[in-house]
Amino acid sequence: MGGLIEADYVVIGAGAMGLAFTDEILTRTDASVAILDRRARPGGHWNDAYPFVRLHQPSHFYGVNSQKLGTDAIDRTGWNAGLAELASGTEVCAYYDQLMNRRFLPSGRVAFHPSTSWDGERAVSTPSGRVFEVHARRAIVDAAYMKVSVPSTHPPRYAVEDGVRVVPPNALPKEDRPADGYTIIGAGKTAFDAILWLLANHVDPAEITWIVPRDSWLINRAVAQPGDGFRVGEQVGLLAEAASAHDALLRLEAAGQLLRIDPRVEPSMYRCATVSEPELEQLRRIEQVVRMGRVARVTQSGLELDGGVLEQGPNVLYVDCTADGLERRPVVPVFAERRITLQTVRGCQQVFSAALLGMIETLAAPVDEKNALAGVIPHPDATRDYFSNTLEHMKNMVQWSQHPEIGPWLAASRLSPGGGPDSEGPDPAKALRAAANLQQFLEDWKD
Repeated sequence: MGGLIEADYVVIGAGAMGLAFTDEILTRTDASVAILDRRARPGGHWNDAYPFVRLHQPSHFYGVNSQKLGTDAIDRTGWNAGLAELASGTEVCAYYDQLMNRRFLPSGRVAFHPSTSWDGERAVSTPSGRVFEVHARRAIVDAAYMKVSVPSTHPPRYAVEDGVRVVPPNALPKEDRPADGYTIIGAGKTAFDAILWLLANHVDPAEITWIVPRDSWLINRAVAQPGDGFRVGEQVGLLAEAASAHDALLRLEAAGQLLRIDPRVEPSMYRCATVSEPELEQLRRIEQVVRMGRVARVTQSGLELDGGVLEQGPNVLYVDCTADGLERRPVVPVFAERRITLQTVRGCQQVFSAALLGMIETLAAPVDEKNALAGVIPHPDATRDYFSNTLEHMKNMVQWSQHPEIGPWLAASRLSPGGGPDSEGPDPAKALRAAANLQQFLEDWKD
């Protein structure tokens, strides 16, 4: 038996981006929204994350514009002490559950269809197998295009010999068999969290081996705080004075804007990973850091990597942290006839981007004008992407700040870092020099 799902907007995905977009539609219009998600509750990948996960950015900048996440408290303990609170995964899931049940559904304009898959044309209820035709009067909104993934939902990308203990971070708190050591595979945010969890639970750093295929430039969380603590704009002046890309990175590091784990190693990766300086000190306690490329195979005797073989004991627990949480996706136009594809328009700020795109959708403007305001900034991967992301962000900000409706929206938006009503933009002359330098650095870049 079939059925019909019909609304002005049909949003595919009840994750962070889909909900931030929907929130703007509810706030600014009288439109109806149907939300489909294959999971049983809202929150997207947060439902699959490891139990000790926390936001890497302040709670203040996360969620939806209409509802604050957290209390704007300052953490008093731990490795984030003195900085704005970081919501736990449990808090984020509860936040989205409350958002759905206390704001969206009571509005009478939102219908939520959990445990429902989407094949591009029709929706299927997983528990019943019932098939639904879908009709969006205004647009289908693809809020799952960015494909956020976590290790618990994806098998390792390398071969694993039978009998070897390879687990996602989700399994760490459940492990009741002592290991002779831990090997963390991966060099991103998930690996940081796994190592910090082990250290916090009294594992000796000497018992941890860290497989680092590429070192990364990291964002210093201390300069990305709410209100006056948001000092990322200082990068404009540093970029304006830099003589080369390498010089720019050293200036940014000296100013405490960017960090790296090992000062002796030139990072080749930039993926917006954010850490506090105390967290960085903890990560630096790991001395067994293996830089031999990616893992090809895990065997009973050790690891086969791109650059050779690493022998390990038979009772090592391997922790897989290699899922591509911020996959680099092909750029497509955000706005098309009866279709919207949510993507980032401010580097590494997915929820802000989705909220802004929701706002842009409500403008009385043709599709081409909306796309002109929605310059997509792909997720970064390599160091070069720091420069291209920054340049594209500066171009977008010029357009947004000059727009008669977007400018005031930015000033009032809770999700807009550094975008409060009293915020001041960078010095125009420095901004012009910085933009020119960024363009030159990109032209001169040699991989």
